[in-house]
Amino acid sequence: MDQDIKIDSRDLLNAQTAKIAWEELQKHFARGVVIKVAPELDLVQVAAQVIADDKAQVEAWMASGQVANADDDDARTWVASQPMFWAVVVAPWVLVQPITE
Repeated sequence: MDQDIKIDSRDLLNAQTAKIAWEELQKHFARGVVIKVAPELDLVQVAAQVIADDKAQVEAWMASGQVANADDDDARTWVASQPMFWAVVVAPWVLVQPITE
């Protein structure tokens, strides 16, 4: 029997989400492709909206500062604190969220 298997993009993104150390993230930061996502947002949901090209939602998050390009101040903080991140790639971007405990 043939069955159509529908894979939810959120499930796929969730499966591709991984922990990454700042040391491993530095090369992506150097390329200018690291996007930081505020801890109050769902990283997978943000990635799904980027993939869906939901410009209105992404722009709203950016306007509020909840989604932003990582900058040199972020890098200095991360070098000092060596945090771990949850990360998901939405080419060409790497969306990250510091892991808070």
